[in-house]
Amino acid sequence: MKPSSLLAVLGIAALLLSPLARAGEGHDHGDAAPAATGPALPRFAAVSELFELVGVLNGKRITLWLDRADDNAPVTGARIELDIAGEKLQAEPHDDAYELVLAAEPEPGVLSITATVTAGSDVDLLAGELDLHEHAHADATAPSRPWARYAAWAAGAAAALAVLVAIGRTAASRQHRAGGAA
Repeated sequence: MKPSSLLAVLGIAALLLSPLARAGEGHDHGDAAPAATGPALPRFAAVSELFELVGVLNGKRITLWLDRADDNAPVTGARIELDIAGEKLQAEPHDDAYELVLAAEPEPGVLSITATVTAGSDVDLLAGELDLHEHAHADATAPSRPWARYAAWAAGAAAALAVLVAIGRTAASRQHRAGGAA
């Protein structure tokens, strides 16, 4: 093999292997669950000795999950009344959760939430806060590099083309030598 062909093959190998070397440790995309992207919905938690209550705000709708504090078992059939910034609302059971709808979407700021939970003979008062921020556009601050994907594909295509050219030249020179001897 000519030194120029050997250099071409080594260069192509370096191009193809460079993304693997840059990725480093921990980039094997193994069993780990993918990370959520985008903004998360605002949520609050209220805990007592008997219950754990988690609420998620989506617009005007609040979805609540109620569990027992000692064994984390879901509590169904409970009566939950929320006092949100002075407005009292009754939550309605839906499957394994509870839901309620606010009269209006809350303004940014910190809202005090008090929940009165009645489940069988257990009655408890839980308190929490819902911290609402104005929607920050995280994607506006993140660097945008759409060209990177195309550059990687272009480099791969160029490397494959170089390998094919090197193989073609090697085959042509062998055929030329074999044809000249006859």
